[in-house]
Amino acid sequence: MKVVVAHNRYREAQPSGENVIVDQEIDQLAAAGVEVLPFLRSSDEIADMSPAAKALLPVSPIYAPRAQRDLAELIRTHRPDVLHLHNPYPLISPWIVRTAHRFGLPVLQTVHNYRQVCASGLYFRDGGICHDCRGRALPLPAVRHRCYRGSAAQSVVMATALTVHRPTWRSVDGYLALTDAIKDHLIAYGIPADRITVKPNAIPDPGPAAPLGDGFLFFSGRLSEEKGVRLLLDAWRQHPDGALGPLRIAGDGDLRPLVESVAAERADVDYLGRLDRPGVAAALSAAAVVLVTPTWHDVLPTVVLEALAAGRPVLGTALGGVPYEVGDAGWTVPAEAAALAAAFPVARAEAAAKAPLARARYEQTFHPDVVTKQLLDTYARLTQATARS
Repeated sequence: MKVVVAHNRYREAQPSGENVIVDQEIDQLAAAGVEVLPFLRSSDEIADMSPAAKALLPVSPIYAPRAQRDLAELIRTHRPDVLHLHNPYPLISPWIVRTAHRFGLPVLQTVHNYRQVCASGLYFRDGGICHDCRGRALPLPAVRHRCYRGSAAQSVVMATALTVHRPTWRSVDGYLALTDAIKDHLIAYGIPADRITVKPNAIPDPGPAAPLGDGFLFFSGRLSEEKGVRLLLDAWRQHPDGALGPLRIAGDGDLRPLVESVAAERADVDYLGRLDRPGVAAALSAAAVVLVTPTWHDVLPTVVLEALAAGRPVLGTALGGVPYEVGDAGWTVPAEAAALAAAFPVARAEAAAKAPLARARYEQTFHPDVVTKQLLDTYARLTQATARS
C-alpha cells in the first residue's frame, strides 16, 4: 500500500507534539511495510520565501497553489492508494482534499484540534474555554477577538478559510478521531458517524518501566496559560513547602518567569528548563506522578502517553482527552486549584499502586503494535469503499 502523509509542520521554535506524532506515525507505518510518501511543508519555510511567494501567503489557508501542483505531480508519478492528512495550515490548505478527489484518491484526516470550527484550533481565548464560533455560519467572533496569532488580518483569512472549506471538510472520506469527544465534535459539525473511526495516537515503547521515583513532574513544550501552569502553581502553594515532596517543572514559554519566581521562593519546586529526549526520560524516571493540567479541552496530550509508557500514573484535569487517556491509571479532577490541591496527597499515597496500571494501559491502548493495526485496518476499509464506488 502507498500512503501520502500530508502535514504542515508547526514552527520548530514552537514545540509541537503533533509534529512528533506525525514523524513517529510515518516510522510506524514504514515498519509495518507501508510505502509512505511524505508530503510535508513547514511554517519555518516562510522566513526564506521570496517576496512574491510571501505576497501569496494571505490566501494560502484558502488555496495554496504550489502545494496543489506538487500534490498533483506526486499522485501522477506514484499512484498512491490513500491521502492521510494531518495539519493543512498555512502552506498546504484544505484544498488538498479537492485536489486528491480530482484524481479519485480517498482522503483520511486525523483530527488533532478543533480547527474545522475554531480559528485558533483550541476553543480557548483570553485564559478560558471559548465556543463563540461553534454553530455559526461565519466565525466573526474569531475576527473580533483576533484569535489567529493575535492578528485581525490573519484572523480574517482564517475565518474565511473556515467558511469556504466547510463543504471541503464534509467531503473528506474518513476521519480519525483521537477520542470519543472528538467524534462527537465532528458529528456536531455535520460529519456522518460512519465516516469516523476512533483511534488514538501511539508513541514508541521505551521499554520496561524504571522503579518509581519521588515527587511530581510537569513537563511541556510550552509553559503557557492553556497548559495549566498557573493553575498548577496556585494549587501547589496551598500546601506547606516540602509537604508533598519535590515538584519538578520542565519546559519553556511565556510563563517561564512565573515558574522561576515560584522555584526561587520554595525549596520543593525545581525548574528544569527545556529538556531534550534523554532529559525527559531521566525526569520521568525520577518522578512518581506526572501532572497534566490543561485548562482547555486538550485533545490527546502526548505527555500522558509518555507518562503511561514510562509506568508513571497521571494526575490531570478532567478536560478534553485527559480522562480517556488516564483511565484507571491515575486521577482526574476539575480544573480548579482547590480540587487539584486536594488530589496531590492522594496521588502521592497511591502512586505505587497505580504505577503497574499505567504501563498496562499504555501496552493495551497506546502501543504502536495496537494503534498501527487500527490505522492499517482503516486504510483498508477506505480503499475498499473507494473501489466499490
